[in-house]
Amino acid sequence: MVSQIPKPHTVERVAMGDLRLAVETWNPQGAPSLLFAHGFGQTRGAWKASAAALARGGCRCVTFDARGHGESDRVVATAGYHMDQFADDLLQLAAAQPQPPILVGASMGGLLGIVLAGERRPSPFRALVLVDITPRWETAGVQRILAFMQAHPDGFANYADAAEQVAAYLPQRRERKSAEQLRPLLREGTDGRLRWHWDPALLAGDLVQESERYQPRLLAAAAKIDVPVLLLSGGRSDVVSRGTVDEFLQLVPQARHVELTHATHMVAGDANDAFTHEVIHYVRSLETPATPRTAGAAP
Repeated sequence: MVSQIPKPHTVERVAMGDLRLAVETWNPQGAPSLLFAHGFGQTRGAWKASAAALARGGCRCVTFDARGHGESDRVVATAGYHMDQFADDLLQLAAAQPQPPILVGASMGGLLGIVLAGERRPSPFRALVLVDITPRWETAGVQRILAFMQAHPDGFANYADAAEQVAAYLPQRRERKSAEQLRPLLREGTDGRLRWHWDPALLAGDLVQESERYQPRLLAAAAKIDVPVLLLSGGRSDVVSRGTVDEFLQLVPQARHVELTHATHMVAGDANDAFTHEVIHYVRSLETPATPRTAGAAP
């Protein structure tokens, strides 16, 4: 896969109320529009190779760091984080696109897409690509992710220490992350220690418990989705299972399901070429042209 980033390519900070999100766009004049929403604890960098490849194929691709992640702003200490804030951010970004976008959402990003596509009429999305997430998930897999995020509150002395911990968490990856690859994921504190890019308040507040309470709402929303859906799951995932996938396919009968056999929950990172191939194939299968937004239309 060619690594060169297509031009024009822009990074901007977009206001969402009292904070700003880092938003990256490849091929702004392309079509159709794809909007990528990463998972909890990730950044827009998770999509870099796939978004670049799709942009080279003519698509407009937009990635962003969710609030409290990466280069986006963190909330003030007293405000906390709530699922509806993340959903509102995603809704505003979708409305800002020249036409209803195809949402590619992993984990938390996919859950937000399910809620918005099921509860909003018309849907803010032309279609959904859900990456290893269903309205009901396996708690043990989520707990493993949270345990990793909580494991090193004092950070790391250097990039080599961080790389060692990532390698232990992702033993299926053959190559250890380099300092260059880790640099966007870590911040250097005033004490010289390197800490992960996410706001510790994401883990300290009610957000995790809130996501569990979201499940009835997610199941109800999924049953109301009326746009095309592709579910891409990892064959080695511990977050979704055969049972959660089957339940989702019953709720959303128009959905297609493709399992990437050797991928874990980190589908785009574990099997990026295969993941990108499936997304490109799916985008091409959506043959009906998207209708451009009319001026002043509500999302």
